[in-house]
Amino acid sequence: MDSRARFQRLLDKKLPDRVLRDYWAVPEVDQRLLKCYKLKSRDELLDKLDIDFRYVDGPAYTGPPLKEYPDGSKEDLWGVRRKVVYTGEGEFRGTYKTVVSHPLAGCKTTKEILNYEKWPDPADFDYSVVVEQCKACKDRVVMFMGDRLNRLAQLKPAMYLRGIDRILVDMRRKSDEIFVAIRDKIMGFYNEYLKRIIEAAGELIDIIVTGDDFGTQTGLFFQPKVWRGKLMHGFKEYIQIAGSKGIPVMHHSCGSIHPIIKDMVNCGLRILNPVQPGVYDMDHAELKEEFGTELIFHGGVSLQGALRFGTPEEVKSEVKKRIAELGKDGGYIICTAHNIQADTRTENIEALFDAYEELSPYV
Repeated sequence: MDSRARFQRLLDKKLPDRVLRDYWAVPEVDQRLLKCYKLKSRDELLDKLDIDFRYVDGPAYTGPPLKEYPDGSKEDLWGVRRKVVYTGEGEFRGTYKTVVSHPLAGCKTTKEILNYEKWPDPADFDYSVVVEQCKACKDRVVMFMGDRLNRLAQLKPAMYLRGIDRILVDMRRKSDEIFVAIRDKIMGFYNEYLKRIIEAAGELIDIIVTGDDFGTQTGLFFQPKVWRGKLMHGFKEYIQIAGSKGIPVMHHSCGSIHPIIKDMVNCGLRILNPVQPGVYDMDHAELKEEFGTELIFHGGVSLQGALRFGTPEEVKSEVKKRIAELGKDGGYIICTAHNIQADTRTENIEALFDAYEELSPYV
């Protein structure tokens, strides 16, 4: 059974031959595994690990050059300045792009928001390149997610543009015009962006991935009624655009989001990622019991537990537990709950994929 056939069985609520598997990791981990397995490319690595999914890069940016600064920071397509920072040392050294400044932080009126000169334009992309990207995936399941800085979302870009504290306060104000203005500009861009992607390559894309973090480790960023009133309509709109061409949506939200999962299902969501372990009110067995007939779960393997701090034997035990709980009777794509980090020991990463291979067959 190939990857696409396995995935179709999940959509049909049938049992595949094994648990589907995905791979999320930072580039530094890619390079270590290539060296470990004596491989030359990331595609070879994914094939060796028998990963069922491939992520396409998406449209190529063709707009005005993004401004660079003397300190090495560079603006993204939203005009948010980011700078590369380094973490760890030696084998475990990693890099991240951190936000240097929030360009809308000082705005006090909707006029200032609307007059912001760096709102991105959907026309500033070449969508034709997506076709060849999808074809290169061959018999694997094709995911369109974009990168972390340009993923179909509402709240995340607003946090980058305005600052986390400010945008959350804006949402709760009785006069929430600033939040609405920012949200609507973001949605206006992404709605058209998604439509153009689907027009260019829709029949070749198997899953559209949206990503907005709605939760912390102890609960939602806001009351469920705030999410329903301020974000649910846009969340549903992305799903409807993809659904108009028969493409299911996977949504990524870290944290504790149990109170709004049913709302997500009612909006048409098919796949939930990453079902973060170890956070409040997100017990995997309970989630499977409550939503297992409606949702496919993706993720679940902790980055804050055995993979980071345990032994290879403990990594295997965690994989066994995730498959037993989330993979019961199908409906599960096993993966780490976020990118495997650069400070993760190679032997534990090897143990993770060895456990996938050993423990994933259903028959």
